Amino acid sequence: MSCRLHLNQPLEAGTIVDLPANLAHYLHTVMRHAVGDTVILFNGHGGEYHAVIDSLSRKAASCRITAFENIDREMACRVHIVQGACRSEKIETVLQKGTELGAAGFHITRSERSSLKLDGSKLDARLDRWRKIVTEAAEQSGRTIVPAVHWHTRLSDTPCHGLGLTLHPHTAASWQQIRTEIRESSEITLAVGPEGGWSDADIATLRERGFRSIAFGPRILRTETAAPALLAAIQAVQEQ
Repeated sequence: MSCRLHLNQPLEAGTIVDLPANLAHYLHTVMRHAVGDTVILFNGHGGEYHAVIDSLSRKAASCRITAFENIDREMACRVHIVQGACRSEKIETVLQKGTELGAAGFHITRSERSSLKLDGSKLDARLDRWRKIVTEAAEQSGRTIVPAVHWHTRLSDTPCHGLGLTLHPHTAASWQQIRTEIRESSEITLAVGPEGGWSDADIATLRERGFRSIAFGPRILRTETAAPALLAAIQAVQEQ
């Protein structure tokens, strides 16, 4: 299987593109590729480009794009994840696994029980790291779209696209009761609380934003488990 690389620039069949130094190092030193080897490029705007390595060293590389393939590996339903800010390693798990499972985008948000506080240069550095994790997960999983990652300092600023659902263990509404709505939805936003879950004030805010509370099974999931589990469940329901 050809190595997949994301390039944040326009791509076109029949052209030669220069790769940034980090990708040149990756091809040369990590993957042990050579001139003439094939790779796949994508820029996150759909489809992927077949290319041949034209030149390669540890610090520089170029590829000749030979063909465009209008392939689509995205979920039919766009699923957005609103994740309550928690410990960074847990957020990274959500971003990586959520990207692999097809999330359309991520909104990391502060809430009443959030333990993570970010601003200024620290926030910029963390967003760079998170976006790198998402890009690498998209490369590895064969996605043609790279999900966006956003940070919100207030829960009230988070969007609710389409059917809005939030997990709450103490609610009468169950996953089974809304399976038909999920199957028929073209866009869903899932809101998952931080460690300790959403507070009553958070639930009220989410309700004002258009979210409905549901319970997902008899057990309480960890914050880093919930979004990937729900993504997999939504895909299973929609493919029935």
